[in-house]
Amino acid sequence: MPPTAAISIVCKTPGIGGGKSRLRPLLGEDQVARLSACFIRDLAESVEALPPALGHQGYAIYSPAGSEDVLRPLLPPGWRMVFRQAATIGEVLDVSTAAFLADGHDCALVINADSPTLPVSVIGQAVVALRAPGDRVVLGPASDGGYYLVGLKRPHPRLFQEIAWSTPEVLARTLERAAEIGLPAELLPTWYDIDDAETLALLEAELAGRPLPFALPGLVGGPARHTRALLAERRVVQPS
Repeated sequence: MPPTAAISIVCKTPGIGGGKSRLRPLLGEDQVARLSACFIRDLAESVEALPPALGHQGYAIYSPAGSEDVLRPLLPPGWRMVFRQAATIGEVLDVSTAAFLADGHDCALVINADSPTLPVSVIGQAVVALRAPGDRVVLGPASDGGYYLVGLKRPHPRLFQEIAWSTPEVLARTLERAAEIGLPAELLPTWYDIDDAETLALLEAELAGRPLPFALPGLVGGPARHTRALLAERRVVQPS
């Protein structure tokens, strides 16, 4: 059997799972749920756009339990759903990557659901990096100091311990954990999460064709067709 990467998106089911608390005052509950759904659909489509030769299986790591019927229509055919709920995102990442690897995948990548324009090429770069000889962690630095992607080829529980999650220190502390256990770390290009008014404005600027201030030259975001359509609709219905 050819190697198969487990590529998963961490999903709080839109309209049920909460999240995006800083966007709700700006957009309202309904619009935040619709935006979250668009993010998941766009990111899953980007995963599906990977070259077939790379070999992958898509997963949604979701919560809360019982929300499967809401989340399933947002995912491509053939994607599998895995319920995970834990005290910290670190525990979710640790348990999920270990389980994917135990199931026979040669590498496991977990992506957050807040980066709908993440380039397909960056996801592919992560898979290629993990399949190079030698153990390593692959991290996608987010512009806010966290990371949008983590990839492993062997379980490393220590990598996710003693991290102040949802702070600007997440990436730095994770790199410290990697150094502590002697695990080489490979960094992908910087991208961004959309979780407040400032990053929503950045998304709208990107979709309008303006370059991202941190993007490498020539690196272009994914089409994010669902998100693009929703934001265009929002602009039409907003009062002048």
